[in-house]
Amino acid sequence: MTEPILQIQDLQVGFRIEEGMLPAVEGVSFEVFPGETIGIVGESGSGKSVTNLAYLGLLPMPPGVIAGGKALFEGKDLLKLSSRQLAKIRGNRIAMIFQDPMTALNPFLTVAEQMIEVTRRHLHLSRKAALRQAIEMLEKVSIPSASKRIHRYPHEFSGGMRQRVMIAMALSCKPSVLIADEPTTALDVTIQAQILDLMADLQKTEKMAIVFITHDLGVVAHLCHRVAVMYAGKIVEEAPVKDLFAEPFHPYTQGLLASLPRLDHTEGETLTPIPGQPPDLSQRPSGCSFHPRCPHAEDLCRKRSPSLMPSESVEHFHACLIQAKRGLPEGGAVHG
Repeated sequence: MTEPILQIQDLQVGFRIEEGMLPAVEGVSFEVFPGETIGIVGESGSGKSVTNLAYLGLLPMPPGVIAGGKALFEGKDLLKLSSRQLAKIRGNRIAMIFQDPMTALNPFLTVAEQMIEVTRRHLHLSRKAALRQAIEMLEKVSIPSASKRIHRYPHEFSGGMRQRVMIAMALSCKPSVLIADEPTTALDVTIQAQILDLMADLQKTEKMAIVFITHDLGVVAHLCHRVAVMYAGKIVEEAPVKDLFAEPFHPYTQGLLASLPRLDHTEGETLTPIPGQPPDLSQRPSGCSFHPRCPHAEDLCRKRSPSLMPSESVEHFHACLIQAKRGLPEGGAVHG
């Protein structure tokens, strides 16, 4: 196997608040290989976006603080690069599709000006060539009358079309790594399928690695090779996507899957939501952060904080003390 193009090692991120330091990401590690897609899933506030914004230098500091860890891209630690060095990589070798296109796009500049700036800076294209490429990218993401619309301002586009502009901009330089933060949230299912197919095609031709941040486990099943499940700033389970859906080990992962609508549900069968709410990170529970919501919690869970440990499969890791004792996934397969 080739070397991973991106390695996040023991990343720790916090925010300075009046009461002190609020830990938002605690010891997150994952890697992604060329041509591979890893899905990062979890509830809002679990640390998915903060993790990826941090190593790209996109968190406001202060109040954000990177307390430790490494982010190796092609062997270079992104956390040690200067702002100028990081700017040469960001948007070019590593691109990001942001969750909110209205705040990511400059309302005072036309779409053409914003897209041209990216390719002229990183690919050194002439203005004419950059405009031609920008129109081609907008057509690929299904913007109708792209040659005319490109000269409009962001507020003249719908939310879904603004998201497609962001996707086109991120893909313009054919990055080695694409960080996609909920890239299809504002899109209808037809356009979503087209965007996912476009990303998959580019991945095959360019060997692009994708970090796909999402709440949509259906998209994860369709697009991703591996998936990492985050809860309260930590990865609680990581596995190849087929293994995770077939035999989820962590009770939180089981809860996420059990709350999904399924085509094979029998008549009258109801969805099972996860009880309670994610913890307040300023008052994190002792031991395992999930134990107040976990139906299998024991005294051990309230006292010890679990680390990722291997299951029967060398590629499947979980952070559950109860499952480690039992050695088998509770209840077997949730999605068979």
